[in-house]
Amino acid sequence: QLQLVESGGGLVQPGGSLRLSCAASGFALDYYAIGWFRQAPGKEREGVSCISSSGLITNYADSVKGRFTISRDNAKNTVYLPMNALKPEDQAVYYCTATQIPQGLCVMVGDHWGQGTQVTVSS
Repeated sequence: QLQLVESGGGLVQPGGSLRLSCAASGFALDYYAIGWFRQAPGKEREGVSCISSSGLITNYADSVKGRFTISRDNAKNTVYLPMNALKPEDQAVYYCTATQIPQGLCVMVGDHWGQGTQVTVSS
């Protein structure tokens, strides 16, 4: 059974950093593009970032460019999202997603989702 498990969320002060992880089980991550999106209470779902199955293509929302960096380690079946210079507006539940699409593509909101990890940015 395809399963994604996010971790690494928590409470951080504005300007701080966290590193989210998305671990896959039940399938090999190699053939999937991975995306991250976030959802805050009362707000629209927002795509954050994605990475192609090859790792060669990445994409970021304008709101996180220069602060977040997506990467993947297929040997560990894990995708990472280090987040720096966090702002209160980054506070949300972060979800990773997996989608089987051609190698040169990625999508932020994919077909299979994890259960999410809470990121709280507050002083």
